[in-house]
Amino acid sequence: MQPLDRTFSVAPMMDWTTRDYRAFARSLTRRALLYTEMVTTGAILHGSPRSRFLGFDEVEHPLALQLGGSDAGELAECAAIAEAWGFDEVNLNVGCPSDRVQNNLIGACLMGHPEKVAAAVAAMQAAVSIPVTVKCRIGIDDQDEDEDLSRFIETVADAGCDTFIVHARKAWLEGLSPKENRDVPPLNYPRVHRLKASRPELHIGINGGIKTLDECRAQLDHVDSVMIGREAYQNPWLLAGVDAALYGEPGPAESRHAAARALRPYIARRLDEGAKLNHMTRHLLGLFQGQPGGRKFRRHLSENAHREGAGLQVFDDALGLVAEREAAEVA
Repeated sequence: MQPLDRTFSVAPMMDWTTRDYRAFARSLTRRALLYTEMVTTGAILHGSPRSRFLGFDEVEHPLALQLGGSDAGELAECAAIAEAWGFDEVNLNVGCPSDRVQNNLIGACLMGHPEKVAAAVAAMQAAVSIPVTVKCRIGIDDQDEDEDLSRFIETVADAGCDTFIVHARKAWLEGLSPKENRDVPPLNYPRVHRLKASRPELHIGINGGIKTLDECRAQLDHVDSVMIGREAYQNPWLLAGVDAALYGEPGPAESRHAAARALRPYIARRLDEGAKLNHMTRHLLGLFQGQPGGRKFRRHLSENAHREGAGLQVFDDALGLVAEREAAEVA
């Protein structure tokens, strides 16, 4: 099995990194590693149909499934299901600060239970041949960002995990909302850099607050990979430069219009399957951000894509509101 190239990835984001967003992302980058939204073990084991949580299009590869859970047996079972469905990686969420998941010992609260994470990783690895990775924070609440993070990484690495994507911001589980946890407390990139320097044998990726490809390149001087979240969603054209800037290969889209048109057959197929147009086009609202006609494009989709029977004509009409440039937009 060829190792996954994790140089650049798009972070798992609830309600955002759906299968439709990921298909759209592939019209912009072939090389970025894409992640699903976090899916809980309970949803996979007891939800129906499973395709609601695990369905994806072949174009989305390379693709990782992020799991939320803490029971080693359930996580191992879900990892095996993920492999059978064709995912390229399974990732354990140890970073989400939501109080909804804390109650079930899911997400960032697991930073306080490194032995439990280690047992889960070991069980998952025993169940699959695809990579098992961990996405975590640099700490939670009053944890020491140096000592406690080092202990967490050492404990989980000793169980066999060699790949960690670290959100360079501590999560405060008491007193801050999940939204506030996106911006408070301050990011601490040097802490993640020190982690990589102290554990050179591990793959250490960094996440949090990174917005440009220049920033990505700067981070790659210190760590093995970079993960971008909100910026890759709100300003999706960023992804069009990833393949050339970070992999030395031409990307699939020469222009924003070309990226949108490339998605058209996918939209048509999903509409035939019964999907709603607005469920797909909501992910494109930022495509023409800052471009002449971009607001008209966004407004037309926002006002019409949700209507009963809305189809490709709505999409085509929205695209026609933005002037197409003759020259390619990607250097």
